[in-house]
Parts: sequence; C-alpha cells; structure tokens
Amino acid sequence: MALTSRTRALLSNIIDIDGRPVPVKIRHHARARRYILKVDLTRGEVCITAPKRGSHKQAMAFAQSHSKWIGERLAEIPSTVGFCEGAEIPFQGRAHTIRHVDQKRGVIHVGPPTDEGGLPEILVPGDPNFLERRLTDWLRAQAKQELSLRVAQHASALDVRPARITIRDQSSRWGSCSQSRTLSFSWRLILTPPDVLDYVAAHEVAHLVHMDHSKSFWKCVATLYPNYRPAVKWLEEQGPSLHRYG
Repeated sequence: MALTSRTRALLSNIIDIDGRPVPVKIRHHARARRYILKVDLTRGEVCITAPKRGSHKQAMAFAQSHSKWIGERLAEIPSTVGFCEGAEIPFQGRAHTIRHVDQKRGVIHVGPPTDEGGLPEILVPGDPNFLERRLTDWLRAQAKQELSLRVAQHASALDVRPARITIRDQSSRWGSCSQSRTLSFSWRLILTPPDVLDYVAAHEVAHLVHMDHSKSFWKCVATLYPNYRPAVKWLEEQGPSLHRYG
C-alpha cells in the first residue's frame, strides 16, 4: 500500500536511537543562526530549532549526529508511576502511599502511616476500578483550592483581580496568564512543596501587571515572593519528573 504524504512526513521526522524510534520536532526561527538541539524530558521528544533557511534534511542529520547524547538524555527519564494501590507519589512535596479503603462511600483524605516509620497515606474509598480517576480529580481539586488561596493573597497585595482560575494538565508550563486575565495552572503543582506552588501563583499574578518577563516583572515577583530563586531552581531540576505520575 502506498504511503500518503502525511505518513511520509511523519516517518521522515523519526530518528533511530539504539533501536528505538524517537520523534523529532523541527521549528524554524528567524533569529536562529545555527541548529539547536534540545531533549524534552517531559514528553520524550527531540526538539530542534533551525535557522529560517535551514533544511529538514540538515536538521535531521544534525539530530542523528548527536544520537549518543540524545540516548543518554532519554535514559534519564524515570519510569511512570500509575495511581494504584501501594504506589508512592509526592503530595505537597512529601512522599505518600496510595491506599484503597474497602468502603463504598466516603471522601479521599490523608491519614497517618500504617506502619512505624512508614509514609503518610492517601486513603481512597469506593470502587477500586475508579481509584485512578477519583484520585486525579481529588488532586486537581486540592490544587485548585491551594492555588486559589495563594492567588487571592498575592492579587490583594497588588490590588488586581484575575478573571478566573483554571486547572489543567499542562506539559509545557506550570502556569500561564492570558490576555483575558485568566490564570491557568498545572494540577501537578499540588505535588510540589508548598513554597514552589506559592511561587508559581505569585509569578502568574505578577503577569496581571506585567505581561512579559522584563526587569519590572521580576521586581514585581520579588515584591510578592522575595526568595523565589530556590523555587525556580527546584522546578528546573525536579519539575520534569512530576509528569511521570498518573
């Protein structure tokens, strides 16, 4: 069967890394003067920024010539952790064990360790077949609650008000502020330490005043959250690993 042009295009954006097909995304940028290679550890993708007049063939050859480095980076991606009985996940920066509670009704809540020296537990009642969905919904609700509180505090300090707050599963950013003044956040922030979540809330509230990352913007962030640099560093180093959960 003949391949369609779309299929051929998709296949031409695949490189072989130790026998594993890896997708490559190519983006042309007017200001790029050379080919720039990046491995997205969140999605397991290879991304290339190419000069405006750069060719697809050269971009793919550039990626293939760095196959060893790409393989080493992809090897750093941790295995996924599903939401199931006995799994360990972070909640507000601290490791917890997921436990199914054998009762039909009830609300999800955090309980003390069952064993001495064990981890605190997230207790999930109801049908075990729906544990993953219920826990995901609960984590999203916890994120909405905490972020709404932090946003309200920071917005009050600047005398601004967002149009609304939404919780999503964003893979490319932890938060965003739209022109319509809607603040959007990743629900995975509830997995981070509270100070990291607080920083992201302050960051996005500051965008209600400065829709850029100018010096004025960062000065505004520092006003809301003076010691923000450790949180930025934490997200850079630990953030990508949070996408392995759920």
